[in-house]
Amino acid sequence: MQYNAVPLQKLIEQFERMPGIGRKTAQRIAFYILGLPENESKAIADAINDACKKIHKCSVCCNLTEDELCPICKNDKRDHSVVCVVEDSQSLIAIEKTKEFSGVYHVLHGAISPLDGIGPEQLTIKELIARLGSDEIKEVIIATDSDIEGEATAMYLSKLIKPFNIKITRIAFGLPVGTDIQYADEVTLSRAIEGRRNM
Repeated sequence: MQYNAVPLQKLIEQFERMPGIGRKTAQRIAFYILGLPENESKAIADAINDACKKIHKCSVCCNLTEDELCPICKNDKRDHSVVCVVEDSQSLIAIEKTKEFSGVYHVLHGAISPLDGIGPEQLTIKELIARLGSDEIKEVIIATDSDIEGEATAMYLSKLIKPFNIKITRIAFGLPVGTDIQYADEVTLSRAIEGRRNM
């Protein structure tokens, strides 16, 4: 038996398609939107439509932007000889928040995942390889996730990049700040030891 009106059910189903949104959260969002004054719900719909129409991939790094080049690629003060490869724009934002990286990026828009039907051709790997033909690039930092898909993507990329004689590095993985060593798993601890540095 269906309890919700068809338009409400469709709205819930659309929210449920979003990553990390389950049925209950989708229902809460849908009911929240229905409870808004019409001008506020219209503002949300307009913002979604506007973003979908205006946002596209940067012609150099494939980050999301409304101009041909994203603000990072346009910035002459960035070190354009060092490219940090990330899976998505959220990862780029996370790295930017550290204020530790002054190079530029390349956004893959995913990771290799055969089980999900995502191969190298679904990512922006071709665009990355095209960039490496430039003498300007001296180092590629691979900053994909440490899960199986991220590791597979990192290995695949390192094999493709090697013939260019460009320095290839991988971000270190290890213990999060504030973690007790005794509670860390073996893989995390071994990564922390591998990624150690001089003091």
